[in-house]
Amino acid sequence: MTAPAPGERPAPASGPPADYLLLGLAVVAVSTSAPLIRAADAPSLSIAFWRNALALPVLGVLVLVRAGRRREAASLDPRERRLALMAGLFLAAHFATWVPSLAFTSVASSVALVATQPVWAALIARGRGEHVPRLAWWGIGSAMVGAVLLTGVDVSISPRALFGDLLALCGGALAAAYVTVGAAARRTISTTVYAVACYGVAAVALLAVCVIGRQPLAGYDGRTWLLLAATVAGPQLLGHTLVNRVLGTISPVIVSVAILFEIVGAALLAWWAFGEVPPASAVPAGLCIALGVVLVVRANPDEPAVAGAPPVD
Repeated sequence: MTAPAPGERPAPASGPPADYLLLGLAVVAVSTSAPLIRAADAPSLSIAFWRNALALPVLGVLVLVRAGRRREAASLDPRERRLALMAGLFLAAHFATWVPSLAFTSVASSVALVATQPVWAALIARGRGEHVPRLAWWGIGSAMVGAVLLTGVDVSISPRALFGDLLALCGGALAAAYVTVGAAARRTISTTVYAVACYGVAAVALLAVCVIGRQPLAGYDGRTWLLLAATVAGPQLLGHTLVNRVLGTISPVIVSVAILFEIVGAALLAWWAFGEVPPASAVPAGLCIALGVVLVVRANPDEPAVAGAPPVD
């Protein structure tokens, strides 16, 4: 997901009650992502490709119907194109690691570990020479302890689950890189044009990976196509749209913390749909991760790549 572009007027700490209802609907929408992907009978990388490709026609129409957006898309300067290209490649890599993680580990573990994105964003900021507040370091420590505990629980289940956990962690780090680059790009590029560019680059990159890896891109049954369409309509379009809507009236910190409830929502849906009950020993790990993310976000309320809501998964 995205955060307000640097230089925009900060969102107030609270907004109209109706916007909180919209935020709740966005959380429900993004919570369906992992269970829908798990239920789809298609290769993971093919799902990642279609997740981006199917969103392009909808977003493309939004650009084409507005003359200002058409002019903007046609007049991007070399810097803006370079940033959009980099962001799209990071987005492709994010999906290419996180989506396959769901084939190896539990939905709850995968979603909890990929939600560490703000922690990785804070570490990237530190690596770029930016100041990281003490509270953020406490959050980083808490999230990392949670990640170690969770992977320890999963390795006791199977090495396969540990591999899935590592993929999800990589997905979180790559999401942070995507949002960091995106924060720079969106200083001058509108949300819709930026989304079309990023999804387009990600789709092309994932298509190349699927072709090289000989992953089938068609031949699925009708149920799988419906599930793929639902991953786009729900998490990617509805969730993304509503989060961008409420970021105009609700603090990015509140939005980011609310999005953490995706972990609970996805776990409950996986329990209902697949009978997948996380072990009791995984609960403290998930709480450590959630606490860590909250501390990092609260310590960096003005940093778009950290305080903004994570990318829609």
